[in-house]
Amino acid sequence: MAILEGKNIILGVTGSIAAYKAVDLTSRLIKSGVSVNVVMTRNATKLVTPATFRYISRNRVAVDMFEENIEWQPEHISLADKADLLIIAPATANIIAKLAHGIADDMLSTVVLAVRCPVLIAPAMNCHMYNNPIFQENMNILKGYGLIFIEPDYGLLACGYEGKGRLAEPENIVKEIQKVFAKKQDFSGKTILVTAGPTREPLDPVRFITNRSSGKMGYAFAEAAIMRGAEVILISGPTALTKPANVKLLSVESALEMYKAVKENSRKAHAIIMTAAVSDYRPKNYSHHKIKKQSSDLSITLERNPDILMEIGHNKKHDQILVGFSMETENLLENAVQKMRNKNTDLMIANDVTQSGAGFGTDTNIVWILSKTGEQKKLPLMSKSDVADAILDEIKILMNNSF
Repeated sequence: MAILEGKNIILGVTGSIAAYKAVDLTSRLIKSGVSVNVVMTRNATKLVTPATFRYISRNRVAVDMFEENIEWQPEHISLADKADLLIIAPATANIIAKLAHGIADDMLSTVVLAVRCPVLIAPAMNCHMYNNPIFQENMNILKGYGLIFIEPDYGLLACGYEGKGRLAEPENIVKEIQKVFAKKQDFSGKTILVTAGPTREPLDPVRFITNRSSGKMGYAFAEAAIMRGAEVILISGPTALTKPANVKLLSVESALEMYKAVKENSRKAHAIIMTAAVSDYRPKNYSHHKIKKQSSDLSITLERNPDILMEIGHNKKHDQILVGFSMETENLLENAVQKMRNKNTDLMIANDVTQSGAGFGTDTNIVWILSKTGEQKKLPLMSKSDVADAILDEIKILMNNSF
C-alpha cells in the first residue's frame, strides 16, 4: 500500500444506508498512510455521526458550509486545494444528479466543483433507481467529464430487493483508488488517433445503412489514453455517447467522411487505434428524394467503400503503431491473423461478437490481442475501460521498441 503513503484524500459520504461501510473505508485508508478529510451531507449524519469519522480519521469532519472556521480561507477551497483525490462513497442518486448539472448547494457538492484532482464515485442505491434511464444519463454525463465510477455490486439490498446497487466492498474501493495513483503519464507527449462508432451510408434523405456499433470501445480508448497523458484525436461516427473530456473530437457520418478525416490526421499520430465499425459498402446511387414504396421488390446496388485500415497499414510511417479490430462470428483467430497480415497492423484485437458480454453495445468485452510476432494473448471478460488499458500497455511496449 506504499503507493498511497502521504496522499491527501477527501472522502464524501452521502445519505445512503451504506454509509456505515465508509467507516471501514476510512480506517483502511488511514492504515495505508493516507490523510483523510471526510465531508458529509446532512442526511449522512443521520446514519453515521461525524464523531465516528473524526475519531478514525483524526481530522475534523466538514458538514456545514457556514460553520465558524478559524482559517481565513473558505473551508471548501482549502480542502480542495490540498486534495490528491476525492471519492464519494457511498454516492446517492441525488448527489450524482446534482453534480451532473453543476448544482453546488452544500459542502460536499461545492468541494467537488472546486477540486482539481481525480474524482471517484461509488454509487449505492436501489437496483431500480440504478437502472433508471435518468440516473444512467447523469452517470454518463459525469463519465464524459472524466469522473471515474466504481461499479456497484450485485446482491441483496437493504430495501429487500436483490439486484445491482450495493456499494462496492471497501477493500475493492481501496484497490480502485490505488489504480488511480498507479496510473503513469506514460503517453505524455504522444498523440493517439482513435476511430469509434458506426458509419451511416445514406440511401435517401431519410434512410441509411449502418451497423450495431455503439462506439463504447473507442470512447473507452480515448478516455484511457487521456488519463495516461496522451493527446487524443477521436474520429467518431454517430453515437449517443458523451464526448470525453480533453479530446479533439471529429464527428463524421459516412465511411468516406471517416476515410478523409483519418487521412488528414493520421500522419501526426504516434499510434492509431481503429475501433470503428466502418461499412464495407455504400449504395451506388443516392436518391435526393425519399424512395417510395413500390408494389414489387426493391434492389439496391452497393459499391465498395475504401478500406481505411488497409490503406493506413500500407502507408504508415515506420515508427507508427497501428491497431486494428477484427469482429467475427466464426473462425475468430484464423480470420484475425489473416486480417492482420493483409492490412499490415502491429496488433489485431479479435473478439467474437456472439459471446455474451462481448461485442457491440455492451460495457464489457472479451478479446484476444494478436501481434505480428505471433504472440496471442487472451483477456478475460472485463470492462471496456480495462480492455483499453491492457491494449495501451501493449502499445507502450511496441513504442518503447520503436522510438
